[in-house]
Amino acid sequence: MRWRRHDGSAVTRLTWRDTVTEALTGVVERPGRSVLTLLGTVLGVGAFVSVLGLTSTATGQIGSSFTLLEDTTVTVDDTGAALHDSLAAQGSGMDFPADTDARLGRLNGVVDAGVWWNVPLRHPVVSARPDVTAATTTDSDRAGLRVLAASPGTLRAIQPTLSTGTLFNEFHQRRMERVCLLGATAARLLGITRVDNQPAVFIDGTAYTVLGIISTTQRLPQSLLSVLIPSSSALKSYGPPTDDPAQALIRTRTGAAQLIARQAPVALLPARPGLLHAVPPPDPHALRDQVDTDLSGLFLVLAAICLIVGAVGIANTTLVSVLERRGEIGLRRALGARRRHITAQFLTESTALGALGGLTGTVLGVAVVLGTALARHWTAVLQPYTVLPAPLMGTVVGFLAGLYPALRAARVEPLEALRH
Repeated sequence: MRWRRHDGSAVTRLTWRDTVTEALTGVVERPGRSVLTLLGTVLGVGAFVSVLGLTSTATGQIGSSFTLLEDTTVTVDDTGAALHDSLAAQGSGMDFPADTDARLGRLNGVVDAGVWWNVPLRHPVVSARPDVTAATTTDSDRAGLRVLAASPGTLRAIQPTLSTGTLFNEFHQRRMERVCLLGATAARLLGITRVDNQPAVFIDGTAYTVLGIISTTQRLPQSLLSVLIPSSSALKSYGPPTDDPAQALIRTRTGAAQLIARQAPVALLPARPGLLHAVPPPDPHALRDQVDTDLSGLFLVLAAICLIVGAVGIANTTLVSVLERRGEIGLRRALGARRRHITAQFLTESTALGALGGLTGTVLGVAVVLGTALARHWTAVLQPYTVLPAPLMGTVVGFLAGLYPALRAARVEPLEALRH
């Protein structure tokens, strides 16, 4: 605090350097209290940075997780299969026409498409041996192997990887051949590892020659625990689907899924497209926006609560400091300090606490985002408008929190303070 003469009167002047020095001295003299005071602001600013950073990172991960596979898959459900008039009109128990693969394949944007359903066998006995009675006690029966009917287009649409053998095709479909494919799990349970010796699988005692074993598949994962037979053979031997309606699986080109979902019912049943319901993939932009809104809205409320707690902590600590330092305030006033100087001193002290808490919280928030991204092998996304204003936010909180204590300190009378 410096003195200067002007018109014969003594006037005090508190420079910015003196103000900052006094404020920092007040913070350093009480390190334990200062650290506890900072916690609220640190938590608030840290939560703000980490929440927005994790939200951006998570939504970015959703964008990358929404793979090309999901964006190119459309399913068509036979919603009218249970209607009596539909059954009478079709005479087959399902509304998909016999040439479903060809009709869907003619749509611009379709790569592969076909029909599949669960073969209507209540408790099928699937065995690698012709003895049906003995097969009922095998592990394959207890595992509940499924029998799926699939058209050749379905096989291409699921993009299977064969460990051995080949897929059945239109030739087998036209001739209603008794051939099959085994999923990897089904083949393991049945004890079949090769097809060059033309093994057979017996479904309720009926032999089906195994053409290939599917090791992995991009779509229809239940096929790995199933025996797949041509849909024409299934209709001939077991009839149309009953409990579970048939479905069409369509693999589209990128960006064509939404259009194909609108066109597929009309292409399959021009007279009554309402009997079929196409399910397109979800819109990735809408999904990201929804997740971003939900996460941001929830955690920003928590961040705001932390900031309020931090502001209350700074205000409380600064007010206690004012009460404890009444003697110091009185001495300064007696030496010529004005009210605005006292206000500036305590306001700068609380602002410094807020700024320090904001900086610390920002560092912790960034560390949380980076640590989470590294742990989950994500790509961290930190927007500049999230990180850069965070220390300023802590500074503003400290400034606002220190207003009342600083104004109260300025109202302390020198003689009364020195008397106590």
